[in-house]
Amino acid sequence: MREPTYYILASLMKGPRHGWGIIREARELSQGRVRLTAGTLYGALDRLQREGLVEEDHEQIVNGRCRRYYRLTSAGRCLLEEEAARLAAAAQVVQERSSAARPSETVEAVS
Repeated sequence: MREPTYYILASLMKGPRHGWGIIREARELSQGRVRLTAGTLYGALDRLQREGLVEEDHEQIVNGRCRRYYRLTSAGRCLLEEEAARLAAAAQVVQERSSAARPSETVEAVS
């Protein structure tokens, strides 16, 4: 799963959001790494809807403009949780190898 997709789905975990809310939340959750444009977001949302991972929740008229809200489906939540577990397991491998490598690095440096 690409990072933007991960953060789009993660931004919907606490409930429905409209496009601008998803853009802001994805940027915040990724600590600024993911900066979605409207075109990129709506293309991704269309794809995620076709895949059954998100769905439209409701629409609201604000200042004469329609805001469409999206929500995470149960399939989307399940996939996101699986991806989070996969990333955590991958990070654990590196952390374990990193801590195991440190003592030998010290010995090699002293030699």
